[in-house]
Parts: sequence; structure tokens; C-alpha cells
Amino acid sequence: MRVVVYSGSFDPIHYGHQALARYVATEVEGVDAVWLLVTPRNPLKPDATHASFLHRMAMTGLALRDIPHAMPSSFESALPAPHYTITTLLALRQRYPHHEFSLLIGADNWEIFHSWHRSDEILKEFEILIYPRPGFNVDTSRLPDSVRFLAGAPLCDISSTIIRNEIAAGHTATRFLHPEVSSYITLNKLYGQSFDRS
Repeated sequence: MRVVVYSGSFDPIHYGHQALARYVATEVEGVDAVWLLVTPRNPLKPDATHASFLHRMAMTGLALRDIPHAMPSSFESALPAPHYTITTLLALRQRYPHHEFSLLIGADNWEIFHSWHRSDEILKEFEILIYPRPGFNVDTSRLPDSVRFLAGAPLCDISSTIIRNEIAAGHTATRFLHPEVSSYITLNKLYGQSFDRS
């Protein structure tokens, strides 16, 4: 079984995340499932998350209900910090020895991939799928054998930061969000001035 690992803070998950997950799960050859790994804490952005891990897991689950072969995963929350990609992938391989894992990253992250912890080992041990991001060009002629560029993936220029800022300012962000995710944010008073980070 080929599982694509799509890791992120999903703070909050939006239509862009959903469109990409649907595309990879249903359109990319050789892929059996996509697991959206909700990151407890990004080693490169230690103060980046605004909603709690449990809230972000819940929202991700709501957003993926109608997407076949895509599911949220809390796997990384059980691993010791820091949560580097290579340690997560190796732990997944150990926990699920009958699965093959690929890593899904954006063209923006591919541009700085050399700075990732043990990036050479990731390239050696795992397939990497790159999806396009506006403003970032990928020279496909120079990609290693273990790397695939998903030229047909949807281009979705939606930012979780903009969504959070709109909500904090009292504006609606429903055009970016699954209706159940939008309702969840309102119900739990996420991303507003009264939000309690504890």
C-alpha cells in the first residue's frame, strides 16, 4: 500500500488543502491513500500554531469527510520532539512495515529542502512528490530519481494566515473553508481576540 504523507499545521485546514489531498488521493498514479499528518509543533516555526493540536485534528477530520482515501493522522503527536520529517517517516515505516511512504511537499519547501534535517537521507529512503506553488519554479530536468513533480496538481493560492487574520478582524472567511470547519471555528471561538492558547 502506497501512502502519501501530507504534513502541516492545518491551522486551519482550508479548501486549498482539501483540493490537493483529493487530487493526490484520486488522480496520482500509484497512490492508495493520503494521510494528513497534523504537526504538533514545527521545528522551523516553534511558535507558528494558533489553535491547539486537538482543535486542528478535529477540523482536519471534518474537512476530509467527503474525500476518498484521505484521512487525518495524529501519529506525530506520539513521537518525542522535535518532530523532524525524517524521524517521522522512519517511525511510520517501522510502525507500518507493509506500507510504502511518500512525502508530499510544496515547491516553496523544495526550494529550501537542503536545509531540512537529514534531507539527504529523506531523498535516499523515500519518494518525494512536489506540488506547484505560485511564484516558485521547479526545474524538473534536475530532479533526483526519487522526486516527482505533480504538474497537474491544483494551484490554490490560499493562506491560513490570511484566514486567521480575517477571522480575528471580525470578517467571515467562509469562502475559504469547509462549512463544518467554519462552524467549528465559530463554535469554539478560534482565532479571535478572546482565543485562549492554553
